[in-house]
Amino acid sequence: MTYKSNVKLVQSVLHALQLFEVFRTSENKDEFGVTELSKALGLHKNNVFRLLATLESRGYIEQNPETENYRLGIEIFNLGQQFINKLNILKLARPFMEKIVAEVNESIYIGILRKGFVVYLDMVEANQNVRVVSRVGKDVPAYCTAIGKIQLAYASEEEINSMYMGARLKRYTNNTITSLPELKKHLKEVLANDYALDNEEFEERVRCIAVPIKDYLGVPVAALSVTGPACRMTDEKIFDEIYPTAKKYAREISKRLGWQG
Repeated sequence: MTYKSNVKLVQSVLHALQLFEVFRTSENKDEFGVTELSKALGLHKNNVFRLLATLESRGYIEQNPETENYRLGIEIFNLGQQFINKLNILKLARPFMEKIVAEVNESIYIGILRKGFVVYLDMVEANQNVRVVSRVGKDVPAYCTAIGKIQLAYASEEEINSMYMGARLKRYTNNTITSLPELKKHLKEVLANDYALDNEEFEERVRCIAVPIKDYLGVPVAALSVTGPACRMTDEKIFDEIYPTAKKYAREISKRLGWQG
């Protein structure tokens, strides 16, 4: 629907949306005080406080009791989850994820990239005695995970800079990439291969390989990551067994999203 310029917009709704955009466009900050939001929105602090109180009453904003600053509430996540569900990616991908696990007997995740972090949406667990702790529902830095790196590889240099320029790339293990130039170089290799590895970069003794799920434009909208203990995830198993299987089914999912590659 196209709105005419002479339609009077609801200012309180516009202010709420602008408030959410402050959180969305902030790469390295997830909490704000009333004064900060007042300056960002160009509103009096009393107006901002009432706006926050209204959104907090519905769970879209919450206050950190320790800092007294405000952050996004659980209902924002739920709303985003509903959007993802409406796209049917999870419903579409689930049968193929189950096939991959049945064939390689290692756990698999599906996840999306959001503001430099991976959000793990779903997983199918392998029938193994030794398994990796589930990451579903967690936000994990993209630069040190296979599922994040395969999606970062398709981002422009400007997008990468906006995420990481001036930011500290935290070291989680001895294998974590911690410099932006090294990350950019690595992502070029990932893009050329069209798969990404996590060689114990986020968690010690955990290895992963990820492949992209692409839309009709060939742009990754999500990714699949087969994950397991490093003792089982040998190079031989990854490249002879897991990668061909994951790639095959990721292509099938992509085709159902309109990808013609």
